[in-house]
Amino acid sequence: MYGIPVGVLGTGKYVPERVLTNKELETMVETNDEWIVTRTGIRERRVAAPDQATSDLALEASRIAIENAGITADQIDLIIVATISPDMAFPSASCILQDKLGAKNAAAFDLAAACAGFIYGLANAANFIATGTYKYALVVGADTLSRITDYTDRNTCILFGDGAGAVVIGAVPEGRGFRSFELGADGSGGNLLKIAGGGSRFPASAESIDQRLHYIHMAGNEVFKFAVRIMGSAAEDALAKAGLEKSDIDLLIPHQANIRIIQSALNRLGLTEDKCMINLDSYGNMSAASVPVALAEAVEQGRLKEGDTTVLVGFGGGLTWGASVLVW
Repeated sequence: MYGIPVGVLGTGKYVPERVLTNKELETMVETNDEWIVTRTGIRERRVAAPDQATSDLALEASRIAIENAGITADQIDLIIVATISPDMAFPSASCILQDKLGAKNAAAFDLAAACAGFIYGLANAANFIATGTYKYALVVGADTLSRITDYTDRNTCILFGDGAGAVVIGAVPEGRGFRSFELGADGSGGNLLKIAGGGSRFPASAESIDQRLHYIHMAGNEVFKFAVRIMGSAAEDALAKAGLEKSDIDLLIPHQANIRIIQSALNRLGLTEDKCMINLDSYGNMSAASVPVALAEAVEQGRLKEGDTTVLVGFGGGLTWGASVLVW
């Protein structure tokens, strides 16, 4: 990074009350608890209430992050919401959130990089602050994947859940904060993980609904192979940019997609599970919310101490990936 040192001033998370267990999924599709746990590590996930949209989840997480940062909403200069499931095509979830928060002085935009979106958002916001353009930024990862999950597709419906995580970032003392960002994309793999319907290519129609184009479609094996490769390499690249070694990692906070992908990254980085934040057994894959919720829980549980080096890493549709080295 350059200019003003930038770091996290406050974290927050919110997950809906309703729990969808593997046992309940057994009544919906041909699957079973043992199969899901063995292959994914997921035991349950959260589902938003009928009257909750993505901005509602984001609002709860954001209020906590702002309170923990010790500032007020009207001090926020910038709001970035990373999501693939906004309330509507426009206005953006970030503008809706800005109004609900009363953050009347904030610029606001959404960012779509799927499960890597939160780290993309952090990189954007950190540069605005490092250059002195803004003082405080609210970065939110929020997704309501239950609204775009096909609960007749046993290969995908077992994976996804709803939630939101938020951070307030701003200036921090020298030696603290973000040390590096590594972002990447490979658009040639876009067809591996997508929602085809609802955009300008396949606008909503009776045909698009009949073909279930408005739900997540995933080539699971190919995405798995990509994820196993990119999680470790993105983390290594971020460490190299920061001038650090794998042995310098105090805590890895990965995207929570699949326990086997996380274990592969741990092996590549030479880390044991006690140096990794894992919560996908409780929440499943929450897309952009996975990393910030895990970060918030790491803070809640006292797993990050001042001066600790943590690596945030995620991957997702696009295909996209991102990693960051953060000194707490």
